[in-house]
Amino acid sequence: MNKNELLAKLEAVGMRPGRGLGQNFLLDANLLDYIVRQASPAAGETVLEVGPGFGALTERLLATGAEVYAVEFDHRVCAFLREKHGESNFHLTEGDGCRVDYEKLLPEGDFRAIANLPYAVSSILIARFLDMPRPPRQMIFMLQKEMAERLAAQPGKGSYGALSVRVQQLYEVRILRMVPPEVFYPAPAVDSALAEFTLRSGPLPGPAEREKLAKIVKLVFANRRKQMDDTNGGTPGSLFETAEQIKQRVNNVLAKYCNYSKVIVVCHGILMQYFLGIGHPENAQIEEYVNSFIPVL
Repeated sequence: MNKNELLAKLEAVGMRPGRGLGQNFLLDANLLDYIVRQASPAAGETVLEVGPGFGALTERLLATGAEVYAVEFDHRVCAFLREKHGESNFHLTEGDGCRVDYEKLLPEGDFRAIANLPYAVSSILIARFLDMPRPPRQMIFMLQKEMAERLAAQPGKGSYGALSVRVQQLYEVRILRMVPPEVFYPAPAVDSALAEFTLRSGPLPGPAEREKLAKIVKLVFANRRKQMDDTNGGTPGSLFETAEQIKQRVNNVLAKYCNYSKVIVVCHGILMQYFLGIGHPENAQIEEYVNSFIPVL
């Protein structure tokens, strides 16, 4: 779909793209083909697309024979999609992707989520997928560049945050390619990135354990921000104590609490990042923060 074709469709349904809804339509045919090749869904496989727009990606997904479940908020776009796609493997739900019950919407079994996500709600949607009892086996999302970098960030990076931890608990994350504003209409004011999330192999934590971790990392990173404000930026560790020594002291304190939940073990790396980032913590300070996590376990 080129720009002129998109403009004709917009005029036909009487709409202008709304920035509040994050309606930036992807026009680049080569990039759309690349997304589908990267996912390579098999015939009959379940694929979820949130925010299909006028179906540029949708039609390519349908051509693979996948069962495409699309969720679209705009009623005018929904009317267009219903008229355009009569394929038996196309399933459209009109509604808010942040509120849809995906467990009821999707059939049982594995599924992939592939979408050019509305940037304004991308973090909310990703958090929704993380909370699902049966999260997607793979997610390929077009995201704001800053968001993609945050989700792929490693411990120690400034962009590493609570959502980074939650995502990486379940997924291997990699940025496939950077995407300039010019391939969208209207062009967003920011650069974009295509990111892939591959579900980790082996047993995964259940919903209850993931919920506990979400509460803990929220506390950890809220406290980190407060400490950084209080210390005017903080320091990357102590001048008088090595990282290994700090790690040992954190280990000693955490050992007292390991019987509460194996979530503590999961959080060990998070706590290490926190304490190594704010300078030289006292044992009492470490214990104070660990104690603050116990009520959510």
